Amino acid sequence: MKETWSFLDTLEPNFRPLVVIELAKGTKKETIEWFTKRIVDKKANGGAQLLIKPLVTENGDENIYLVGASQLRLLLGAETVGLVKECNDNSMRSFTYSSRKTFKDFADDNHNFLTMSECQYIIKHELENLRARDEKMIPGYPQAKLYPGKSIDEIRSYFGETIALYFGFLEYFTFALIPMAVIGIPYYVFAWEDYDKYVMFATFNLLWSTVILEVWKRICAAMTYHWGTLLMKRQFEEPRPGFHGVLGINPVTGREEPVYSSIKRQLRIYLVSVPFVCLCLYFSLYVMMIYFDLEHWALDYHEENKSTFSSLMLYVPSIIYAVVIEIMNRIYRYAAEFLTSWENHRLESSYQNHLILKVLVFNFLNCFASLFYIAFVLFDMKLLRQSLATLLITSQILNQFAESLLPYWLQKRHVKKMKKHTHSLKTDTDLSLVEQVNLEKEMGTYFGTFDDYLELFLQFGYVSLFSCVYPLAAVFAVLNNITEIYSDALKMCRVYKRPFAEPTANIGVWQLAFETMSVISVVTNCVLIGMSPQVNALFPDSKMDLVLTVALVEVSLTSNSVQIDVFVGNNTKNSGNYTNVVDYEVNYVLASSLQITLDINHKSTGLLKFKSMDNLIHFSVMHVRTFALASGIYFIRYTGIFFYLVRDESDQGTDLTEAV
Repeated sequence: MKETWSFLDTLEPNFRPLVVIELAKGTKKETIEWFTKRIVDKKANGGAQLLIKPLVTENGDENIYLVGASQLRLLLGAETVGLVKECNDNSMRSFTYSSRKTFKDFADDNHNFLTMSECQYIIKHELENLRARDEKMIPGYPQAKLYPGKSIDEIRSYFGETIALYFGFLEYFTFALIPMAVIGIPYYVFAWEDYDKYVMFATFNLLWSTVILEVWKRICAAMTYHWGTLLMKRQFEEPRPGFHGVLGINPVTGREEPVYSSIKRQLRIYLVSVPFVCLCLYFSLYVMMIYFDLEHWALDYHEENKSTFSSLMLYVPSIIYAVVIEIMNRIYRYAAEFLTSWENHRLESSYQNHLILKVLVFNFLNCFASLFYIAFVLFDMKLLRQSLATLLITSQILNQFAESLLPYWLQKRHVKKMKKHTHSLKTDTDLSLVEQVNLEKEMGTYFGTFDDYLELFLQFGYVSLFSCVYPLAAVFAVLNNITEIYSDALKMCRVYKRPFAEPTANIGVWQLAFETMSVISVVTNCVLIGMSPQVNALFPDSKMDLVLTVALVEVSLTSNSVQIDVFVGNNTKNSGNYTNVVDYEVNYVLASSLQITLDINHKSTGLLKFKSMDNLIHFSVMHVRTFALASGIYFIRYTGIFFYLVRDESDQGTDLTEAV
C-alpha cells in the first residue's frame, strides 16, 4: 500500500515526525479522540504534551498517527530522562535546560543538538509514562478498566518524605524480588524433591542479597535529591515530648529544658532492659524446643498411621509455631516500647534507635532460630523447606489481617454508625464537613513506618537466608507485596489519620538492619553451598581445601560489598578498616565450623546419628562454640557500627546538658 506525505505541507513548520503509532483496526472514534487528547494535553493535566497528526493513506484509513514534539519539549524531556551531553569544556554532564548554553553545539535554532535516537527515546519515555487520573475505563470500551495510581512524588506531596520513601522502598523491593521469583518457579518445578540441588540457587541468592541494597542507595539518593532533602542540614534536635527530668538550662542552646542524668539511663539499660531482653530470648528458645517436640510427635504419628489425616498433621506444629511467633512478637513489641520509654531517652532519634535494636534482636531470633537449628544441627532440608514455607505464608496472612483487613472492617462499621447519627441531626451546619470531622476524629493514629519496615525486614530474611531450599519463597513475597502496596494505601487513606510530614534523606537505621541481614545471608548461603554434596564431590580428598574455598568466596563477596558500598557512598566509610579485619576473623571461625560440619555423617533424613555420647557432646560443644563466636563477632561488628551511627547527640556536642 502506497502512502502519501502531501499532508506535511499543511502542518506547522516546527512539527517533525519522530514516532509512528498504529492503532488496531476498528478502533472506535471516541477512543481515538480520548487517546490523542491525552497525548496532546499538558503535563499538569496528566498528558504527555506532545504533537500528534494522523497519517491519511490512499484508502482513507486513519489508524496511523505521527507523533512529534516541539524543540522546547524535547529539551525539557532530555533533562527529565537524564541525557548526558558534551559541554564546551569537553566534559560530559547531564543535560539541564537552565544551563543549555554551556553545552557544545547548542543553539536555539539548531534542531540537530539532540540526535534522532535521543528524540525518539524521549518520545517513548513520555508515552510510556502516561497514567490514568480520573478515568475509570477507556471510552468506548467499558470492559477495559483503568486504575488511577499515585506516583511517589504525589505521595510525598501529600504524606511527606518519610511515607513516600517507604512506598518507594516497597515498590523497589517488590521489583527486586521478581528475578528471584522467575528463577524460583522452574527451579521448584524441575528440582523439587531433590533437596541437595540448591547450589546454583544459593549462589544467585547470595549475589542478589548483596547487590539490591547497594542499588537502593542510588535510587534513594536520587529521590531525596529531587525532593531537596538529601543535603538538608541536620539541626539541633529538640527533646522528645516524653522526656522528663528536672528543669535546667541547656548550655548549647541556652533554653530551659528537662535535665536527666545519662548515668541513670545507662543503669536502667544495662541492669533492667538488657536482662529482660536476654530472658525473652531464652523464653523464645524454650518455645522453639517445644515446637521440635511437637514435630517429633507428628512424625511418629504419621509413621504409625500413614493416612491422609496424618500427612496433614505434619503441618500442624509449624502452623501453631508460626501463630505463636506472631503473638510473641507483638507482646514483646509492647514490652520493648514500655522499657524504651522508661529508659527516658532525650531525643526521638535515640528512642527510636534503642527500640529498633531491641525489637530486631528478638524478632530475628524468634523467627529464624528454628530455621538455623534445622539447617545446621538437624541437617533436615525437607523439614527446613516445610518450616520456611509455613512461617512465611502464615506470617503474611496474619499481618495482612491484623494490619489492614481488621482495622478496615472496624472503620466501615464506625462509618455506618456515624452516617446514621449525622443525618439524624437537624442543624444548619454543613453536613459534609460534620461527617468528615466526625469520621476522621475516630480514626486510629498512625505511629510511623516501624511495623511496615519490620515486616519487610523479616520477609527479606526469609527470602535471602534459606529460600534456596524453598524457591517459591520469593514468589509468595512478590504476591504479598503487591497486596501490601494496596493494603498500606488503604490503611493510610481510610483507616488512620494522616500523619504529619517529616523530611528525611534515607530510610534511616533500617538501611543498616537490611545490610546486616544481607551479610548474614551471605554467610549462611556460603555454608549451605559448602555442605552440599555437589561441592563436597569436588574435594574428595581434602576437606580443608573445601573449607578454605568457601571462606575465600565469603570474604570475596563481603569485600565486594564493601567496595560497592564505598563507590555508592555509604555513611559507614569511617569504619571500613575495622569491618575488613572482622571479616577475616569471621571467615576463620566459619572455616572451623564448616570443618566440624563436614566431619559428621548427616546422610539420614531424620535426626543425627552419633556413635557415642562423647561424639554427641563434642559435636554440640564445638558447633555451638564456633557459631556463637561467629555470631558474636558479627554482632559486635554491626552493633559497634550501629551505635557509632546512632549515638546520642551528647557524643556530638549538642546534648551537653546530660553531661552536667
